[in-house]
Amino acid sequence: MNFNPKNKTTNIILLVAAFAIVSLILWNTNSFFKKFKEEERFKMEIWATAQSELLQSSEDLDLGNLTIKVLQNNTSTPMILVNKDGSVKTNNMPADLALDTVYIKKKIQQFGSENTPINIDQQGEHLATLYYGNSEVLNKLKYYPIALLLIIFLFGAVIYFFFKTNKASEQNKLWAGMAKETAHQIGTPLSSLLGWNELLKQERINPKITKEIDKDISRLETITDRFSKIGSLPKLEVYDLVKETKDAHEYLKLRNSKLIHFSFGSKVEHVPVLMNRSLYNWTIENLVKNAIDATKGRGSIGIEIIQDGNFVKILVSDTGHGIPKSDYKTIFNPGVTSKKRGWGLGLSLVKRIVEEYHNGKIKVLSSSKEGTIMQISLKVNT
Repeated sequence: MNFNPKNKTTNIILLVAAFAIVSLILWNTNSFFKKFKEEERFKMEIWATAQSELLQSSEDLDLGNLTIKVLQNNTSTPMILVNKDGSVKTNNMPADLALDTVYIKKKIQQFGSENTPINIDQQGEHLATLYYGNSEVLNKLKYYPIALLLIIFLFGAVIYFFFKTNKASEQNKLWAGMAKETAHQIGTPLSSLLGWNELLKQERINPKITKEIDKDISRLETITDRFSKIGSLPKLEVYDLVKETKDAHEYLKLRNSKLIHFSFGSKVEHVPVLMNRSLYNWTIENLVKNAIDATKGRGSIGIEIIQDGNFVKILVSDTGHGIPKSDYKTIFNPGVTSKKRGWGLGLSLVKRIVEEYHNGKIKVLSSSKEGTIMQISLKVNT
């Protein structure tokens, strides 16, 4: 991947700009909160002064009087007025809890922590103490920065996943294009090999040699067909899964070291499954090759087929070094490999072939130091 310093500088500038904008919004919100709180404090002090006048008045005040209007004007801020005789009066609070002494004590403590209580005095005499809490608007404003940060976080997450998905889609198109180009490039020398092999047959050389060349040419044709199918929806047809699995097993058995013991078993004779034969064989080969790598060229590899109701399970086992339980899912990710040389695409392709193309499932059934069992589940075509 080419490093582009210009792109990096642009990303840093965008990141700093985004941080500055968020910081400015939070600072502005905090300033507005403090200003609103100061205005509410000033309003409460005016209310306390009016209350002081009311407590000192011995005459009936007219409802049009300024003092009464000030007292009646506050309809949003919750208040508790504790008179010097210990009596309590509440305002803008639930009426059914006004006589609940436990509730009132808790609210007095809460209001005292939110705002400094206001003492109502007249000519040096203490008349009452006013405890008040934050209004509903102020409480909502207090949680506004948190809601804003949450919205920004969610928006950022959506953008991140959008670009990540878009990048993954571009990478998939790139890999698909490379695979198709590889299949196209193999086609030319393959045609040439077919011609040369026909010439060898006419020279009447040992037929065993030309027969083996035919097998390898057929193998190359299969590989070309597989690569050409990457990136496009393969055609599915009904095949006997037992036969296809056994054929793939036999092919690999004949072309691998005698130090590896191969075994094949099936509890059913025939299992019709809707599949793409070429891609399915590729799946079995990849799993067997991974098993061979796990055994380091010496051990046992087994394939077993079990039908379970409407599903058939293909178990590929080995006596290799095993897989850590924490890696059961990550081994199917592209690029994950335990080999010094390799792209880490084998199991990723297997998962895609099984789950996306054949609507099946693949997983690590079990693994330990004694070996690993991989399981493929496919639906039986009934």
